[in-house]
Amino acid sequence: MRRNSYCAGILFAMAVFSCLSGAQALAQERPARVIEADRIIAVVNDEVITLNELRARISTVERQLRQQGTQMPPQDVLEKHVLERLIVDRVQIQFAKETGLRIDDAQLDQALARIADGNRMDLGQFRASLQQDGVPWSKFREDIRDEMIIGRIREREVDSKIVVSEGEIDNFLESAAVAGSEEYNLGHILLRAPEQAKPEQLVRLRARADEIIAQLRRGADFAQLAANYSDAPDGLSGGMLGWRPLERLPTLYAETVTKLKPGEVSEVLRSPAGYHILKLLDRRGGAIKAQPVEQTQARHILIKTSELVSEAEAKRRLVSLKERITHGADFAELARLHSNDLSAAKGGDLGWLSPGDTVPEFERAMNSLKQGEVGEPVRSPFGWHLIQVVARRMDASKDRVRQAARKALHERKADEGYQDWLRQMRDRAYVEYRLEDNR
Repeated sequence: MRRNSYCAGILFAMAVFSCLSGAQALAQERPARVIEADRIIAVVNDEVITLNELRARISTVERQLRQQGTQMPPQDVLEKHVLERLIVDRVQIQFAKETGLRIDDAQLDQALARIADGNRMDLGQFRASLQQDGVPWSKFREDIRDEMIIGRIREREVDSKIVVSEGEIDNFLESAAVAGSEEYNLGHILLRAPEQAKPEQLVRLRARADEIIAQLRRGADFAQLAANYSDAPDGLSGGMLGWRPLERLPTLYAETVTKLKPGEVSEVLRSPAGYHILKLLDRRGGAIKAQPVEQTQARHILIKTSELVSEAEAKRRLVSLKERITHGADFAELARLHSNDLSAAKGGDLGWLSPGDTVPEFERAMNSLKQGEVGEPVRSPFGWHLIQVVARRMDASKDRVRQAARKALHERKADEGYQDWLRQMRDRAYVEYRLEDNR
């Protein structure tokens, strides 16, 4: 099944990150002293964030900073940034619940099995390993569920609504040809502005941005300043964006970075999100090219699970349909009659699929099949699939280049759109801070 966005592709990586950092941090940071009674440190709409939640997240962040060799920011700064991250996450989870988005236990169990597999363990071994490190299995499950919900809410509210026009693709390919589509290793600092910021708030933020620029030009460490001041999610990890091609950078960054030399810092940049500072760490060549890729023409029958259709029942139906196909029934006709996907009207045909076009579970199952073969039922986040590979080909056409450009533009717009959506959601939430009351 086709992905609605690149977000589905990074979900597993997010989950693995949560697993490794959370488990190991808690293992290494468990205090010897008796834990104090828990306290409320913030109220987010009608829910609370507790002191123990904050401490657990801070332990993870401290470990990450030590691994990166980044100097630890002052404790009050660290608490502020980590608490803000907890608030933003909580606002997203609340919105998901209010709008009916949920991750059921079957989907969660499948994600946990992937995480265990990524750590070269079966699920039982992985659970035992977490317990040995002092990580309660029930808490870990719910943390992963939240990560999945946040990924889905982004996909639904932002990624799926992004539109890329043919004219944008033409302009992008023309500019990419001129710029050479180099890759850039960037650091960034964001000073976020409220959605309806008052003039005096913007003046204070701009003054802080100018002071950061001045410190950087006097030789201050960029990662340290990012950890101290940046409101971006990656601020506490030094504000490092890593290597990205020009087409994967936000438009504001892409327009600026080509004018910088490695080691240089930009002027203060303004966007609806606030004030930005960039540092170009390095650059290297790269381009969107028509690299030959193997494409697969596939069709499928999808049975979605629900309160009325259990996991076992969905799988049983597909097993029965496969048996009928084996005895001569027409796959396309059965797809039209039974599939819960929009492709049912086309006999389940998904067209030509390139690597990365589908969710990992579907792609792995599809790639394991020979041409003409119908696979065993396979589970994905969308439900249960019966997949048939119709044909395969190598493709390096101009259409492929345009598809790559469309994907790059979609990801760029989605990144920008998500940050803007997060800012709006955060500013609309009721937040009451009680951290100072607990000192």
